[in-house]
Amino acid sequence: MIIKPIHYLLFIFSISCFSQEFRVTGYVKDANNNPIAYANVIITKNAEGFNGIANGTSTDEKGYFIIENLQTGNYTFKVSFLGYTTYNVTIELNKHTKLDTIVLEENLEALDGVTIVAKRPTVKRLVDRLVFNVENSTLSNGNVLDVLKHTPGVLVHDNNITVKNSTPIIYINDRRIHLSSNEIQQLLEGTSSSNVKSIEVITNPPAKYEAEGGSILNIVTSKNIVSGYNGSVFGNYKQGSEFPKYSFGTSHFFKTKKLNTYVNYSINPRKDYRSNVEFINFIDNNQVLSRWESFSSRARDNANQNINANINYELDKHNSLGFSTNMLISPRNNTKTDEISETHVFGVNKILDSIFKTDNKLRDETFNFAFTLDYIHKFKKEGEKLSISTHHTNYDFSSFQNVNTDYLFADASLIRNNRFQTFSSQFIKLYTGQVDYELPINNSVQFDAGLKVSNINSESILNQFNFINDVKTEDLENSDAFLYDETNYALYSSFSKDWSKWSLKTGLRVEYTDIKGNSLSTDKINNDHYAKIFPSIYLINRINDNNEIYFNYKRRINRPRYSQLNPFKYFLNDNAYIIGNPNLKPRIDDVLTLGYTFNKDFSLELYYRFEKNPALEMVFQDNMNNILKYINTNIDKSVSYGLDFMTYTNISSNWSLYALSSIYYLDEQFFALESNSELRSNDRWAIYTQLINYFTFLKDKSLIADMSFIYTSLDAQGASIVSERFGVDFNIKKTILDSKISLSLGVTDIFNGLNYTKKTKYLNQDIFRKTTQENRLLTFGFNYKFGNSKLQNNSKEIDLIERDRLKSN
Repeated sequence: MIIKPIHYLLFIFSISCFSQEFRVTGYVKDANNNPIAYANVIITKNAEGFNGIANGTSTDEKGYFIIENLQTGNYTFKVSFLGYTTYNVTIELNKHTKLDTIVLEENLEALDGVTIVAKRPTVKRLVDRLVFNVENSTLSNGNVLDVLKHTPGVLVHDNNITVKNSTPIIYINDRRIHLSSNEIQQLLEGTSSSNVKSIEVITNPPAKYEAEGGSILNIVTSKNIVSGYNGSVFGNYKQGSEFPKYSFGTSHFFKTKKLNTYVNYSINPRKDYRSNVEFINFIDNNQVLSRWESFSSRARDNANQNINANINYELDKHNSLGFSTNMLISPRNNTKTDEISETHVFGVNKILDSIFKTDNKLRDETFNFAFTLDYIHKFKKEGEKLSISTHHTNYDFSSFQNVNTDYLFADASLIRNNRFQTFSSQFIKLYTGQVDYELPINNSVQFDAGLKVSNINSESILNQFNFINDVKTEDLENSDAFLYDETNYALYSSFSKDWSKWSLKTGLRVEYTDIKGNSLSTDKINNDHYAKIFPSIYLINRINDNNEIYFNYKRRINRPRYSQLNPFKYFLNDNAYIIGNPNLKPRIDDVLTLGYTFNKDFSLELYYRFEKNPALEMVFQDNMNNILKYINTNIDKSVSYGLDFMTYTNISSNWSLYALSSIYYLDEQFFALESNSELRSNDRWAIYTQLINYFTFLKDKSLIADMSFIYTSLDAQGASIVSERFGVDFNIKKTILDSKISLSLGVTDIFNGLNYTKKTKYLNQDIFRKTTQENRLLTFGFNYKFGNSKLQNNSKEIDLIERDRLKSN
């Protein structure tokens, strides 16, 4: 009985004295080639007397692991992570061994009995994107737009979402949403963030993404993990200085072994207030001949309804079908804008000359329906996949405007009255077909390729009517119909490879576009066609576990919005109109970035961006006729470069800090259309800063809070300079009943610092505008989950570049 253990001890002693020690290294990733951090890695020697003696470690944030001090022999190697199928393999060790990348498959039926607790958001940088994890954080009880306001590097202000001074493309689960700029904001504000897992800020999009736009914001929702039914009801209330805003909705998820369904409905009744103060100096020969001082207030009502649904059916283990729909309904009865303005006109001697008052009543209606059918075939080779997708969008917009203006003497006695009405509509039909192929050549090499064909057919109609002696007469000069047809063909491929210290991603996209525009009133036809090439490359060197350096280059395109192409004038009042241009050129962007990450948590990034032919809506004053023209035009170019610093670090066990600071130079070079198209430059150094503090309280971390600060200095925008602005937000969230119910309370823009001014002053142009909005809001939100609480969202949205061009500036 004693001799046998002595033999074991002698055997172990002999191995330690005479055998060489080896190590095993490798990477652990998921099926989407994303690294799995903190996976358990255990290696056990298969020999008599060694059963149960194991060595192990955990993967780091890049999915990398190393196990050292191993002896020669046969081992059982096991990798496990919550929610994934355990990986097992037997290896024979007689040298230092680097294993092929280990891919863990998602275990859809695991995780029974998991209790979800509130946590703080985290920030993680991957090879081509920054991932902002917000699941179960204080942000998960508001709406998706609130989450974007807290996302690193994202600025949400004045109905615009920007990343590094450019407008990003919005995706949900790699499915693009394509609505107008206002509709995007309304959709995101009406969508609960309770099922949002993370926000991906993709500043260097791979070739599989459209060449349209600059950066990409991909909103990732939680995936289904167990079979059953899950539902939720949610709501938000916001009280501004003038009007309340509401949002209500419900989501439902149902999953069986083969069927996976999701449906979401929300309605967002709200009323928004906005006021403007505007001063215009009309100039001739460097002398102010007339000064207009205008004061306006606008109230807009809407009650948009959003419907999103997704059905996936698994035919067998290799084939599946999917159907997605995205609908936005904005009925005429609930969508109206009333604006009242008063303008004081001063002469050369600065004495009040006259007054005119305008009452503008606008009623509009939108029906935006999108449908996508997907087929996916998975080959026997792990990761090899063929995807086929077809899509149709039907967009129907109509608007009625009644404008009534009273012209008064300085003593307020009536001079005359002028009235006109405008009926406008736009019908767009979009059809696309797309094929994608993904091939993992081995565990470190990936090849993707695809093709896409799309056709867009648009019909825009404008009818204007004047009233002469109360008789309604059509204004044929300002009435028109514009037909637009565009076909786009795209081929693309990408290649990626990982080494121990280096990673490379490269892609190439080729597009050919054929365009025909036809103005029926003038019988003028514009034909155009062009081919463009869009390369991208991303290279990263992992110097060690704490430091890395990376470089990327991308070329992108930004095509004009459909509304920008309409050639007719749309009058806002007697003295201001918007006009489009069917000859607008697409904008081409070239962006280079050099970055360095040190001590894991700190990053510095240098970037340079060159934009050729940006299409903007710019305001010009006609000094001869005293008219404001909002003209859609190509400026010559926009050049910017800067340095960004970012960190996300823990101050204490219950306090984390995210900080982003950017200093950059922006030069907008434009043509002064009211001054013989002279080329002018509007350049400026600017600073952007974002600080977000995250706090957790109580033992179970069910009480969480965040406080954020954002600051933007004076900035250039086309021909204008925008004033500095800052905002401070505070939010707190409490979960109860095992996280089935969550309640949140907060205040946005506590110090009311996000209102701004815009000044346009050069040559014979002199315009100043101050805008005041309901930025300071008291907010309250709730979310109640029922059914199987472990079941999560499989929501996805429409992934089509062309739909994004529905939006107007």
